[in-house]
Amino acid sequence: MKLHQLQALVAIADCGSIRAAARRLAVSQTAVAKALRELEAHLQLPLVVRNASGVVLTAYGQSLLMHARQMLGQLERAQLELAHLSGQAEGQLRLGISPWMGMTLLPEVVTLFRERMPRVRLEIFEGLMAVALPRLRDGSMEFAVGLVSALLPRPEFTSELLFSYQMAVIARHGHSKRDVHSIHELLDQDWIVNYPDAAHDDFMTELFGQHGARIDEQRVHRAHSLQLMLSLLEQTDMLSYCPEPMLIVPMYAERVAPLKLAERFATDTIGIVTPRNAQLGTAAQCFVDCLLQVIRRRARSAKVEDTRLFDTLDLLI
Repeated sequence: MKLHQLQALVAIADCGSIRAAARRLAVSQTAVAKALRELEAHLQLPLVVRNASGVVLTAYGQSLLMHARQMLGQLERAQLELAHLSGQAEGQLRLGISPWMGMTLLPEVVTLFRERMPRVRLEIFEGLMAVALPRLRDGSMEFAVGLVSALLPRPEFTSELLFSYQMAVIARHGHSKRDVHSIHELLDQDWIVNYPDAAHDDFMTELFGQHGARIDEQRVHRAHSLQLMLSLLEQTDMLSYCPEPMLIVPMYAERVAPLKLAERFATDTIGIVTPRNAQLGTAAQCFVDCLLQVIRRRARSAKVEDTRLFDTLDLLI
């Protein structure tokens, strides 16, 4: 298998057609089609099927795609590392980050990283680990800073723990239930929450079941966007559930507040998650070093905003 053949396969998978793949790779459609034919001939397997809407990978193509992404990602990281050693580092670093960290610590980390590696372009994915894990598997993301939980597949991934925090039930300012003291007084309310598909049962147990609370699940709605969730919280009587550090962010603190309930909820942990046995490239290690530097500095800071943030966190480094 040759490099340009794997590049063609990845581009076709991402773009959905040979024409779009050719545009991405800046080559002719004929060159992309030829690379694909040569790859199929070498493997003696059909990798794509054509339909009215474009090109779709077969099961063989999907299997090869994962390995192709990993190989191309490793090559890109090797080229970046060699460029760094020669003083000419440039390229791209892809990483995932927990939403509340993106709103608190990330801006300073990015500023510091850009000072150290100004020619490396960042691609940052905000979201839950359910978004990051497939990308870590296929090599299109080098690491993620996110939730480390029992759902993390331990044989596949390893983590360096950063801090832990509590979860809180939240409502808009002035909500009629703002003074209640138990989750049992909130079972007649509608909820809007943000969690991945696989976490439904754990979420329901964590918020309700462990406290003996039984809620009609038709009252629990999901938003696949934090901004959408915040908008619904602010403009309706819906309740939600989020990390306490999120409530330090001005756009949240100005709109919602935690309810002071007798029940204790989850203690979640944030860590740097990487594929097991994978070695971070130069740019990724630089970013992690910047992150750790910012965390340690701000944990010692006397600034009001830093004190408020780290009062919600238990540092694990």
